[in-house]
Amino acid sequence: MMAMGIILLVLLLALLILFFLKQLWSRRHLPPGPLALPLIGTLWADGVWLREDYFLKHVKRYGKIYSMWAGPQLIVVLSGFKAVKEGMTNFPEEFSNRIEDPFFTALGKGMGIILSNGLTWKQQRHIGITSLRKLGLGKKSIEHQIEDAAQKLVEVFRQKKGQPFDPTFPIQHAVSNVICSLSFGYQFAPEDENFQKLTKAIEIIVKISGDFFHLVYNVFPRLMSYLPGPHKQALASVDLIVSFAKQEIEKHKESSFQHEPQDFIDYYLLQMEKSRNDPDSTYNEENLAQCVFDFFAAGTDTTFATLLWALLLLANHPDIQKKVQKEIEDVFGLSGSISYQDRKKLPYTNAVIHEIQRVKHVTLSGVPRQSTKDVEMRGYHIPKGTVIVADLRSVLFDPEQWETPKEFNPNHFLDKGGKFIEREEFLPFGLGQRACIGQQLAKTEIFIFLTSLLRAFNFQLPEGVKELNEEPIVKMAVHPQPYKVCAIPTQA
Repeated sequence: MMAMGIILLVLLLALLILFFLKQLWSRRHLPPGPLALPLIGTLWADGVWLREDYFLKHVKRYGKIYSMWAGPQLIVVLSGFKAVKEGMTNFPEEFSNRIEDPFFTALGKGMGIILSNGLTWKQQRHIGITSLRKLGLGKKSIEHQIEDAAQKLVEVFRQKKGQPFDPTFPIQHAVSNVICSLSFGYQFAPEDENFQKLTKAIEIIVKISGDFFHLVYNVFPRLMSYLPGPHKQALASVDLIVSFAKQEIEKHKESSFQHEPQDFIDYYLLQMEKSRNDPDSTYNEENLAQCVFDFFAAGTDTTFATLLWALLLLANHPDIQKKVQKEIEDVFGLSGSISYQDRKKLPYTNAVIHEIQRVKHVTLSGVPRQSTKDVEMRGYHIPKGTVIVADLRSVLFDPEQWETPKEFNPNHFLDKGGKFIEREEFLPFGLGQRACIGQQLAKTEIFIFLTSLLRAFNFQLPEGVKELNEEPIVKMAVHPQPYKVCAIPTQA
């Protein structure tokens, strides 16, 4: 029996060696990376739980382009500004597809803007960009909606009377209402039941994206469709938002605004009418409802998280906060409106906002893509079907591009004369064909919300608190730990 056991052990060892040698040979032209084991891929080296350095830790050993494996799925990570720019600009078509991720497929069903591909993606992206432009991005129309939401947020903060409070819900409400204005043409009161359901649904979806249940769902999608868990809550949350969007679509169909569009749904319905005789058209109510979901999913959480990080950082750095407030007061005084175009008159304020977005980037990486054909990059073979991760966080923390990459340093965006510098390496919204279509809206929101709040309040630490915790909660989105802050009115 012992001899038989030794023989089996030797055979097993021989099979493992053969497997290892076969893997080395078959993958010799791929970018380097940790050894991939059967079933688990490189999870033994990467870990299951996401961390800030999840995609950065292999760079020193394997370089700026390396391989990971999720089971049998090859993932190629592009790290640092030069590699990301090269990949996204040299292979715009080849790296343009969204990944075939079972969980994301269940969420998006191949429709809308974010999770679609091919003609559906091109047409939905087109209507998204053109309608946002027509609704007045960069013009007074949409800025008026944002300014209104910002002033309401100022009043909510004023009601706290300088006492410590958690700014999470007021900011979430304000940002979500901007998306409601764009999508539906109206805003919600904070206590509105439908509004509370919508914001809760987004929270649930963001919480599970990139979590353990997301990973398990991708490995066992059929099994997970029968089992209870957070994934079920996330899928139900998508259904809730889409169902609400469909109700709004019905209301808009009954209105008289289709030929004088007031919001995104109006513009989309008008496009459906124009395209009704086109057999290739993907403009339909199912895609429209999914586009509304995409606006909520992509347009709410990222801006909301950025503003939360902003107040935290400014409370932790009162010297920087005071310089911003002084610049705003010197240029505009204590009253009157400030538009997004006014950022050119506020170089230090603009630099601080950019640095907040850099040092506290609110996504772990760019949304993964999938190669549509074989590609040769830097001497490596990247096969068709490979998942491509353009690690935006590595770009924003690239030590080759930023003087003090891990520090909150607004001078990254200022020249020696104090003038604002546009930097090519600043890529929080991505690069190429899949860059965020709502980036202009997000920039406008962040600027107007922050200048409005900093004009009205000094943000201070609660009594007895020396510093707010800057350690993040890491999922696919990166949020600060819950905190409280004091909003002290600048004018009595």
